[in-house]
Amino acid sequence: MGRAGLTSAKVIAAAVRLADEDPGPLTLKQVAARLGVREPSLYQHVAGLEGLRRGVARHAKRELAAVLTAAAVGRAGDEAVGAMAQALRTWAHAHPGQYRAAERAPAAGDGDDERASAQAVAVVAQVLAGYGLAGDHLVDAVRFLRAALHGFIRLEASGGFGMSRPAGASFEQLVAAATHALRHWPGATP
Repeated sequence: MGRAGLTSAKVIAAAVRLADEDPGPLTLKQVAARLGVREPSLYQHVAGLEGLRRGVARHAKRELAAVLTAAAVGRAGDEAVGAMAQALRTWAHAHPGQYRAAERAPAAGDGDDERASAQAVAVVAQVLAGYGLAGDHLVDAVRFLRAALHGFIRLEASGGFGMSRPAGASFEQLVAAATHALRHWPGATP
């Protein structure tokens, strides 16, 4: 029998903390040790390692959606994109394990994961719709912005920027270039 009071939510919360603390792959053994239980006890609360990782990803995606929403509230256009970009970068630095987990596409057939993924994408899509984008143009713009921000954040996190200019200054330029591109995106209406 597992430790009294252990729940799926507590197991996922411990895994989320571990993911942010340790850049290596998350294991059931680590989570069990953190919770003071034996590894087999976790199977009562998560569907193995894959279930644990899906739980962390769902949690991270919900957190990301909340961070992006808070950044975008009361803003529109370039200002909203800039605020979301900076909030994403700050969150990614503070929560590297969750950031990596949030990259995962939703697991097929996992409705909770699909909804969590859709929440974060919906925030970005709503902001970009303010540029007059819809349909495939909007999808392409969401992917463009995500790829640009993600590439920068991942390179920065891995120590990929060795030049003397501060990374923050380059990030501001990237956001300025992205908003310029969005204002001139095919299908955008002023």
